[in-house]
Amino acid sequence: MTDLTIRTLETESLGDRSYLVHDGEVALVVDPQRDIDRVLELAATDGVRITHVFETHIHNDYVTGGLALARETGAAYLVNRADDVSFERTPIDDGEVVAVGSRMRLTALATPGHTFTHLSYALRDEGTGTDVGVFTGGSLLFGATGRPDLLGDENTEELARHQHTSAHRLADELPDATGVFPTHGFGSFCAATQSDATESTIGREKESNPVLTQDEETYVRELLDGLGAWPAYYAHMGPANTAGPDAPDLSTPSRADADELRTRIEAGEWVVDLRNRTAFAAGHVRGTLNFGLDGGFVTYLGWLIAWGTPVTLLGETAEDVAQAQRELVRIGIDRPAAHATGSPQDWTRDELASFPTATFADLNQVRHHREVVILDVRRTDEHTSEAIEGALSVPLHELADRLDQVPAGEVWVHCASGYRASVGASILDAAGRRVVAIDDDFSSAGKSGLQLTEPQE
Repeated sequence: MTDLTIRTLETESLGDRSYLVHDGEVALVVDPQRDIDRVLELAATDGVRITHVFETHIHNDYVTGGLALARETGAAYLVNRADDVSFERTPIDDGEVVAVGSRMRLTALATPGHTFTHLSYALRDEGTGTDVGVFTGGSLLFGATGRPDLLGDENTEELARHQHTSAHRLADELPDATGVFPTHGFGSFCAATQSDATESTIGREKESNPVLTQDEETYVRELLDGLGAWPAYYAHMGPANTAGPDAPDLSTPSRADADELRTRIEAGEWVVDLRNRTAFAAGHVRGTLNFGLDGGFVTYLGWLIAWGTPVTLLGETAEDVAQAQRELVRIGIDRPAAHATGSPQDWTRDELASFPTATFADLNQVRHHREVVILDVRRTDEHTSEAIEGALSVPLHELADRLDQVPAGEVWVHCASGYRASVGASILDAAGRRVVAIDDDFSSAGKSGLQLTEPQE
């Protein structure tokens, strides 16, 4: 008898995984992303029929595709009975066992911590008598747990304590060989900390995961002390998922000419250049913002934008625009206002804007002969860990609201590796400031001769 097949769908831009599990005939899906065509294509490739869709929790970092997938396939949509949702679903409770096909049995396990109503699903193969794995959502991650602070400060400590209890429940009730299949933890801000692991088991987590190696008080204290900022768009995900999102419209938005683009920029809309930071710095339409597809495009755009602001996408190719659209619908930005393709010369009737890029060594040299403003757009926790002496800390997600706090003069913007620096430089450039984007790894700052501060307690 062949083993059950577990297919992983990576959404690297959000640090999440969805799962398609099947026995060769029927399939179940756990925590599908909004763009369900990926799931449908995978099921078609494997020649299986989706009969069940499971949600581990009401997600805070993306808009689910669960309801749309269930409607498209006729599958049962299983969501915790305790969740107050606005759509019909198959309610499921702690301890309930669901049969999928003749071999697959999923047991719902209440694992609060990431949310109060979080469920994990333990998968058993009745054909081989094997406990195959557990789909842990935002509960037990690889070397970490899901963060407990997304439902408000007033709930954070209680949820952290629930996380500890829930992880120990999984460790106590499941065999060590059981595979662990989390939804979050691959760069997602839903994870409290990050791990480089790509797979794990209950036994491996018992040996290395702080939630299973530390007592409750130590785990809770260290977890709460280590929590940093999370993207502002998260506030919109829970309500969207509770309401029951439809399938996204991924059709091409209307095409904008140079005159329309200028009108949109002057109206305060976001016209977003998807090219990489090197190309953007060398020449771009004045007033556009640079969120390159080669970095954390959707996370940072969603974090910085005032929710509801119209977005126009500028890409070198139609494929670039389509990729950006797909990323945006995952966080509920459903329809771009317009798009344009080609090069900056096609997008404006005016002279192109530009700004220099530099290294940390260049910054060290320029400080010897003139005064410049050094702007650190990393998160506060990164800045307090180590920073350039005299640098002003304005986290990228706060920059648009704090432009008046950036001193007059030439501003040299840096982050940890260059991507956020380019976003920040484009915001300053659009506001009419003189900027230099440092496109360099922060590990080079001290080696270049710049004085670094000691970590702040």
